[in-house]
Amino acid sequence: MSTEVSSTSQGCPITADHDRDFPDIDLLSPLKIRGATFRNRIAVSPMCQYCAHDGHADDWHLVHLGSRAVGGAGLVIAEASAVTPEGRITPGDLGIWSDDHIPMLARIAAFIKRMGAVPGIQLAHAGRKASCRIPQEGGAQLPLDAGGWETIAPSPVPFHAGDRPPKELDERGIRTTIEAFSAAARRAIQAGFDVLELHAAHGYLLHEFLSPLSNRRTDRYGGSLENRMRLVIEVATELRRVMRAEMPLFVRISATDWVDGGWDLKQSIELSRALKECGVDLIDCSSGALVPHATIPVGRNYQVPFAAAIRSEAKIMTGAVGTITDPAQADEIITNGAADLVLLAREMLREPYWALKAQQALEQEPSLPLQYGYAVKRRAN
Repeated sequence: MSTEVSSTSQGCPITADHDRDFPDIDLLSPLKIRGATFRNRIAVSPMCQYCAHDGHADDWHLVHLGSRAVGGAGLVIAEASAVTPEGRITPGDLGIWSDDHIPMLARIAAFIKRMGAVPGIQLAHAGRKASCRIPQEGGAQLPLDAGGWETIAPSPVPFHAGDRPPKELDERGIRTTIEAFSAAARRAIQAGFDVLELHAAHGYLLHEFLSPLSNRRTDRYGGSLENRMRLVIEVATELRRVMRAEMPLFVRISATDWVDGGWDLKQSIELSRALKECGVDLIDCSSGALVPHATIPVGRNYQVPFAAAIRSEAKIMTGAVGTITDPAQADEIITNGAADLVLLAREMLREPYWALKAQQALEQEPSLPLQYGYAVKRRAN
């Protein structure tokens, strides 16, 4: 692995970057990206709920996402939403391949806005990691005769050795996939989402094209770094084309595969530079999940140095993710210039009102919803 940032299970140093556009920025400072203003720098990461039916959101998604908006987050991103039925990780994944998905998504987006947060949605295709049972049922690949479906990938290399090999996409299939992302983006805009995030991480289709471990093609979509980046760049360019100019576009990447010979930080910096050129506004910096055997040193701030390096080297805004649990830790990431946004996942599942508690912990009066404000007063010191 050729990253220049070390990570340990004991936590990572956060590289300071004082070349900010505005001084004295902290976790609770507003963040403006294009026409969107986030009331703070706390975002709810997209988290699959595995309870959709034929891709349709229901009241669970409304309450789940809405409660995090009530809880004070600045940005709430709906879970990975498949741009085709075959792009779902599991049959329980949210979808955005049909106009029939729009009405409930619109209801969710509207409620998030009503609560003062910005609604976002992640557009995704699972590639060779599709057609699986939900995690509660073990997550194994579904047989074709038990509700499974044929998967696609840049090359016919399965994720697990015993899985069905995915079908290698030809150029016509690649074009169809780009069109599916474009149509999904239009539906997301129609539903009222103000931020789109393109999922190019965690071993799913776009990440599979990026990594030489999963991409063994010899055409213009494989081989060199430029070729392996091509599909992600084409999809991002298409999304930027159909989006309104004032809408922010994020891309989530895995900054490293954590495996020798795989995708790494150096390549991620080059990709981030290219994505900035085609109109991407922020890189959401995660890592791993391309191969099942990677050894990942999970710990406090273990992925933050990726966000810091990409922010510094590619000169693009970044989001930091992974084992961010307490307000002081999150605040340090922002004040030290390692990232422009922190995205919380598991901690938001444990505590939907994390952002309100962060305001209190950082000595700011919590911005309680009107419906609660009359009854809940700030705890006395």
